[in-house]
Amino acid sequence: GRKVFANILKYIRMGASSNFGNMFSVLGASAFLPYIPMAPIQVLTNNLLYDFSQVPIPVDAVDDEQVARPRPWNIDEITRFIFFIGPISSIFDYTTFFVMLWVFHCWDPSRAAVFQTGWFVESLMTQTLIIHVIRTNKIPFIQSRASFPLTVTTFSIMAFGMWLPYSPLAPALGLRQLPGMYWPILAATLLGYMGLTQIIKVWLLRKKWI
Repeated sequence: GRKVFANILKYIRMGASSNFGNMFSVLGASAFLPYIPMAPIQVLTNNLLYDFSQVPIPVDAVDDEQVARPRPWNIDEITRFIFFIGPISSIFDYTTFFVMLWVFHCWDPSRAAVFQTGWFVESLMTQTLIIHVIRTNKIPFIQSRASFPLTVTTFSIMAFGMWLPYSPLAPALGLRQLPGMYWPILAATLLGYMGLTQIIKVWLLRKKWI
């Protein structure tokens, strides 16, 4: 029962904080872009892939300290987690917007599909990868590792998302091939996102706010 409860909290924290951050990203991008930041079919595909990657969460491994004693349901802790962790994803969404607009010259509406593809991939990658930070109070991958099924679905969906812009499905989804320079910038974005989330998580833990 404690393991089930811990995994439920993982999913709630992950889903709610991610959606909270995405809300700020969509609102902000819609305010200054001359086109929609992501096409409806891309949003649906992104959400479908993201949800599929999280299917094994109910059978994920749980750290010993998370089941050592009963844990009460505390909505205040969840709220603090959402408000502190959620906006972090928006920070890196906006850095991606900057890169797509100023580095890859996507202000022109004729390059809207390139911008949308860049954010589609970054959004999917960050949302999918961050579960490994949120699922534990320890250092992810080093002090605590997810179960094998969750690890497989996470990295499989990330690889699939990277392949989509170059796949036969790309035209139907409105995706375009991305510039080669996009990928090292994306890698730096993912590292920065995971690092900052880990720092804020540790700070919240030390304050005993989560």
